[in-house]
Amino acid sequence: MNQASECFSSHVSFCVMNAPEPHPMTVMLDPDQLRTFVAIAETGSFTRAAEVVHKTQSAVSMQMKRLEERVGRPVFMRDGRASRLTEDGERLLDYARRIVKLNVEAVLSFADAALSGRVCLGVPDDYADRYLPDIMARFSRTHPSVELTVLCEPSSELVQHIAGGTIDLAIITATEITARNAHVIRRERLLWVSSARHSVHLETPVPLALGRTTCQWRDIAVSRLVGAGRSHRILYTSPNSGAVAAAVLAGLAVSVLPESALRTGMRVLGSADGYPPLPPCDIGLLRNRHEPSLLADALAQHIVQGLDNLTDAEAAQ
Repeated sequence: MNQASECFSSHVSFCVMNAPEPHPMTVMLDPDQLRTFVAIAETGSFTRAAEVVHKTQSAVSMQMKRLEERVGRPVFMRDGRASRLTEDGERLLDYARRIVKLNVEAVLSFADAALSGRVCLGVPDDYADRYLPDIMARFSRTHPSVELTVLCEPSSELVQHIAGGTIDLAIITATEITARNAHVIRRERLLWVSSARHSVHLETPVPLALGRTTCQWRDIAVSRLVGAGRSHRILYTSPNSGAVAAAVLAGLAVSVLPESALRTGMRVLGSADGYPPLPPCDIGLLRNRHEPSLLADALAQHIVQGLDNLTDAEAAQ
């Protein structure tokens, strides 16, 4: 009896001592900590990130301390007053963005029917005529209780509105400056256009109808003409695409427009007409990181679904 008890005790003791310990990779990452981590990575500052996620700076610091404890690696290094990602932090950032995005999508899949309130979208009028009708129609059908406000202004001004937190989303022309924060969702040809009924494109110097001095297409048009050795003069300037198109259709000037902005009565000009090739036009979606919301996420999904024309291969390239 005693021998049996001793054997049993010994067996039990052996099993307990060799029980497997939890593997460190089974530790779950906190989506709220990851959201704060992404905010720091995008703003470059704990202080600015605290404003974005509506937490105190001490709370943000504590979250990052706990996140580093969870992954077992430092994810930030100090660079003066700024905070830079370590190599491990860079690797974590991609996962963090995907986890936060999936978290939002999961909530949206159950909350769509109940969404209500107001969301504000900024879009240049270049894209408004072509893309807004479909976006508004589909969004209204799936979210009938949501008020959609649309602000039509040039991309450069919409970027400022996003930075100031006055609008939720903006469809913009993605440039070297804005593309860092914008999600490029569409690529189109940028084209030289003139009137199909007039020969203004043959004039020397070439009369141009373009946007304001802050317009990227204006800079591209002028630099390409200079590079091709063609003299030019700015005849009409307007931030409104309708006014620029009117000058073109009236046979008064040549302009540059994305393919989606072409209108009946316009002629596309090419190398055979003496006009140099233009770079493609990238269209991006810019998000208000200061005030993220389920409404903005829902609208963003509709915009991406409606505008995206980039294959995986093109996006990777």
